[in-house]
Amino acid sequence: MAEGLAFSCNCGALRGEVAAQGIKTGTRVVCYCADCRANELYHGQPDPAPDPVDLFQLAPDTITITQGADHLKALRLGPRGPLRWFASCCGTPFANTLAKPGLPFAGMRSDLFQDKSALGKIRARAFIPAPGKQARTKGGGAMAWGILSRMITARLSGRWKETPFFDAETGKPVAEPQLISKTERAKLYP
Repeated sequence: MAEGLAFSCNCGALRGEVAAQGIKTGTRVVCYCADCRANELYHGQPDPAPDPVDLFQLAPDTITITQGADHLKALRLGPRGPLRWFASCCGTPFANTLAKPGLPFAGMRSDLFQDKSALGKIRARAFIPAPGKQARTKGGGAMAWGILSRMITARLSGRWKETPFFDAETGKPVAEPQLISKTERAKLYP
């Protein structure tokens, strides 16, 4: 793939591109966890249940925002949870990252891309519910290997500092994350 892949929020005010290298080295996963579902519901998106949320895990340095970067905002569902980035213009969930840029990881919503098939096949299914049992993950090895190899490559090359989510100088998020209240959180979980 010689070209990158364009993405946008639902209203089109936040736009960008994932570099060809990001598409090539990324991992498409689907997640059934309550937090991914709660994030969708918080932003007024249709309830994905019983289906999962479709995500594309990649190195943040391969993401370029070309328009509307000022619309990029973050929230946390809990005090220790990942940052859940969204487009403030229309509430479109955008990506999940860890709280600090030193461990470079982004899980973008696949729905941001016009052609999800360009992201490749689904390689992992995370937190699959199993009645009366603990949730399980299929393809966890491929998912973990992808995350680790991208993180190591980004750290060794110094590209971990090239991220649309954090200020390169301070390491702080480009938007102060909002922590939703326990009351708000309780309404999002079944």
